[in-house]
This record gives sequence, C-alpha cells and structure tokens, in this order.
Amino acid sequence: MAIDSSIAAPVAWPRRHVGKLFLLVAAVLWLTFVAPASPVFKALLQWSPALVVGFAQNILISLVAIALGSLLGLLVGALALSPLGLLRLPARIWVQLFRNAPWLVLIYFTTYVFPFEIHIGSAYIPFPDWIKVTIGLALPASSNVAEIFRGAIASIPSTQWEAARSLAFTRGQIFRSIILPQCFKRMLPPWMNLYAVITMGTALASLVGVHDVIDTAQIASNTVNMTGFTVVIYLSLLVLFFAWCYPISRLTQRLERRYAFY
Repeated sequence: MAIDSSIAAPVAWPRRHVGKLFLLVAAVLWLTFVAPASPVFKALLQWSPALVVGFAQNILISLVAIALGSLLGLLVGALALSPLGLLRLPARIWVQLFRNAPWLVLIYFTTYVFPFEIHIGSAYIPFPDWIKVTIGLALPASSNVAEIFRGAIASIPSTQWEAARSLAFTRGQIFRSIILPQCFKRMLPPWMNLYAVITMGTALASLVGVHDVIDTAQIASNTVNMTGFTVVIYLSLLVLFFAWCYPISRLTQRLERRYAFY
C-alpha cells in the first residue's frame, strides 16, 4: 500500500526564517541576561519615555504635513489639468518650484519668515516652530501629490474618456463617476510612499529648535555622556523610524501589486 508522501514527510522549515529565528533568540537572550547589567541599557530605559514622546512629535508633524500637502496638492493638480492656460501656468510653476527645492531650505524659510506669534486685535496667538516645520514639509508634499494626481489622470486610457463622451457625460460627470474612483486607487501606493519619506524628513525639525526625537536624543547623549550610550540611542532612533516606516513600505508594495493592472 502506497503511503501519501504529503502526510509522511515532515514539514520543512523555510530557510529564510532560520536567520530571523536566530536573531530573535539572540535578542531575547541578550535582553534577559546581558543588557540589564549594563549601565548603557539602564540609561536607555530611563530615557525611553522621553524618546517616545519626542517621536510622537515627529509623527504629529508628518501626519499634519501630509494632510495639508494632500489637500493643496489635489488643488494644484486640478489646476494643472485645467484647459485654461492662466490656471495651468501657476500650477506648473508651483510644482517645479517646490519639487526641486531642498527641504531644509524650505524649513528654514518657513521658520524664520513666519512670525513667532500672530497679533489679532488685542490677543497674541503663539505660532510654534513645529507648525512652521509642518508647513515647510507640506509645500514639497503638495507638489509631489500634484504630480501623483496628474500621473494618475494620465494613466487612464483615453478610450474611457471617449466612451464616456459618447454617452453624453459632461466633463465633471466623467471626472466624478469614472476617472477619480480609478485615480485614487492608483494614487494610494505612491502617496503612502511619500508619507514615509516625509516622516523621515521630520528629523530635520530639530535643526530649527523643535523638541522632537532627535533633539531628545541629543539632550540624552549630552546628559549621560557615554560613548556607548550615544551609539545605542541613535541606533534606537533608527529602530523607531524603521518600525514606523517599514510596515508602510510593505503595504505600499502590496497595494502596487494589487492595483498594477487596475
């Protein structure tokens, strides 16, 4: 009697998981037996809450920047597609200007051009630096979103436009009912990739006095004043940014495969 090989054969452990398992076991052993006795590890635990709070500031800046940049970018992208040349020209200038401007220059520009407080009547409303940095990051984000939107519109086959016109759809109806639903799905992967890039760009905020995770790490490094701690704390920053951006990258790749032939 023949034996089903699929039942009798043991399940083979994929080779690509062996290295991951080894690293996981090594990390657990290190955290359990070696790290607690290290003064560097103790100092890192002491500063960990401050690092998390600082990283939350970076996340807040990135979320607000991508929100403002997306709204402004969709408007600029729509103007760039206008049949009127007077509307297309400013939109194209906007896109070319802020796509090719260094982010650090834009952050310095918004930080030192905008006032530190806004005077409305007898009231003085503070204008914090993190909002200025957010605006500085939203400007290049808007130009990139505008290009993403324009590229998504251009990727729609012209036959869909022609078929919609043959059915007596107006230009507005074609956009709302046919073009835009397809465009938003095509825009989602590059938009998410742009957000990940903006999140990494928030590391520049510390250069203009924003108390973010980089600024917190610098304060901790100067306070503890140990070379090993300096190395470990900046490695921790790499882990924080990686842990936030890597899932976004993986999801972006999955969406790209899903909508590749949409």
